[in-house]
Amino acid sequence: MARTWHRWLPAGAVVALIAGTVTLTSQAGAVDLPDKSPQDVLTMLAEHEVEAFSGTFETTSELGLPMPADLDLGPGGPDLDDAELPAPSGPDGAADAMAALELLTGDNTGRVFVGDDGARFQHIDGLDERNVVVTETDVWFYDSATNEGTHLVLPDPATLPEHDVPEYDGPLPTPEQLAAAAVAALEPSTEITVGQDESVAGRDAYTLTLVPRAEETLVDTVSIAVDGETGFPLGITVTARGQAEPAVHAAYTDIDFTAPDPGLFDFAPPAGATVEEEVLEVPTDLPAAPDHGHGRGMAPDHTKGMGPVTGGEVLGEGWGAVVVLPAGDAALAQQPMLDMLLEPVDGGRMLSTALLSVLLTDDGRVLAGAVTPEHLLDLAGQ
Repeated sequence: MARTWHRWLPAGAVVALIAGTVTLTSQAGAVDLPDKSPQDVLTMLAEHEVEAFSGTFETTSELGLPMPADLDLGPGGPDLDDAELPAPSGPDGAADAMAALELLTGDNTGRVFVGDDGARFQHIDGLDERNVVVTETDVWFYDSATNEGTHLVLPDPATLPEHDVPEYDGPLPTPEQLAAAAVAALEPSTEITVGQDESVAGRDAYTLTLVPRAEETLVDTVSIAVDGETGFPLGITVTARGQAEPAVHAAYTDIDFTAPDPGLFDFAPPAGATVEEEVLEVPTDLPAAPDHGHGRGMAPDHTKGMGPVTGGEVLGEGWGAVVVLPAGDAALAQQPMLDMLLEPVDGGRMLSTALLSVLLTDDGRVLAGAVTPEHLLDLAGQ
């Protein structure tokens, strides 16, 4: 497996795959690590060598979703009565929307295993599990509650077309230089400090805290627990402005930095399971990657206030960045499930949570960002 994939998977597994937060497992004041500067801790994150591990993490969410009073999100969500859901829209419809909302509300528990042979993620819901197993040859998605799965066969790397990769003729930066550049890039918009040491999953950790300076953002602070020995990210806490409790926190409750059993990645669905087989086809006439001028010793330019994204653009930068999708590209706006979550506003409909605002305008545009609803309305009117 690619080294880059290994290095960034730990944080992605905890933060992106299963969003949410958990009651803090840290013990402030019980740890006394050697003093380090923010740049030192960023360096540890950049150069950590953990490539194999297994662990259990718990999450809980206080995003302030405007949920209808009669909506049932299952064991992980609020204890509410059953609701009559809108008719499905598209191939998966409201069922997929409900599954996504379940992961964004209440408490969740997961396990992750990463090794040279692949990666496995498990979302535990009572006696049921949702599994994602990734290897170099295939990907499995399996839900024990429905006994259904999808098997995606990946193309043989030897059969993939070769493409020219721009050469880099500048000096290779050290982790310390990368950390210094990260601090320089963050400081204009962010206050960076190292807080009180803590214990996470039984390990001593530094607390790297980021405080945005942008007035329009909904984010108050972001704290990352960095393992004091390995530099591995053990947890993250995001607090929204105006909230006493964390809006998003994810942390390991136990972790083992030895390689997991390779048999964990040799997945086979149980007898009687319904499995959909898919083969990923990769076209042989892929276009060459665009040359942005940073293939030869030049760094990408992240200083612009506006940049392109697929099907849209980005307004602003840093904590105040807002994604804008033009009219006609917003299939999200056609989902009946959204009618249960959106509030009417001047010129459209708004979804407001503690950390995210989404505006669907009457002319079909979608604006989204970790900013105040007022900021989205201002941008939409420009």
